[in-house]
Amino acid sequence: MLNLGCGQAPCLRDAADLRLRKCNYGYTRIMDLTSPPPETHPWVLLSYHLPREPSAPRIALWRRFKVLGVVRLQTNLVALPAEAKTREQLEWLAEQVVHNGGEAGVWLATAGSQRQEQDLVASMTADRVAEYRTLAEAVVQAQPLIGTARTTAIKKLRREWRDISRRDYFPPPAKEVISRLLDEMARSALDGAVGAGDIVGVATDAAGAPS
Repeated sequence: MLNLGCGQAPCLRDAADLRLRKCNYGYTRIMDLTSPPPETHPWVLLSYHLPREPSAPRIALWRRFKVLGVVRLQTNLVALPAEAKTREQLEWLAEQVVHNGGEAGVWLATAGSQRQEQDLVASMTADRVAEYRTLAEAVVQAQPLIGTARTTAIKKLRREWRDISRRDYFPPPAKEVISRLLDEMARSALDGAVGAGDIVGVATDAAGAPS
């Protein structure tokens, strides 16, 4: 089995005090090093280091981070809510880092307190709300379109909505608001009475309010 360089745990004193559990790359048992505080949930972390040159692997990694919607804890440490899919995705990225001459480790962790976990969730939610706000503005701009142009715009907007949804682990109300607006637009029932400020306001109010 490939050794992904999971040496010692990174210091997380300034990264939400996450309590680490090392992820064994023999895919055997995960060592539970601490008892998690009540009402916190597991997170999967990727620590990594890539050579500065060539730059292509580093750029590809950053782009993949954007697609996944990771929260950055430190310069070379990112996290996602721990699910089978997110763990698999970060393990794959770790393999790519090692393949490109770097070092990487995947870890399971829990926040040191509910407040620290809430801060992580709020950070991720704020990133998604910003994306939903941009999408809301695009929906408003597409309202006057008719015919083929309207159909093409709806398909593009729905695709963008799905892309955001895939990295939206704590969906704010704005997600469903925009989904309904797209449905109405597809039925040609969305009129000019709905303004950009109204939609963007809903997205703004949704910040920090995961469902």
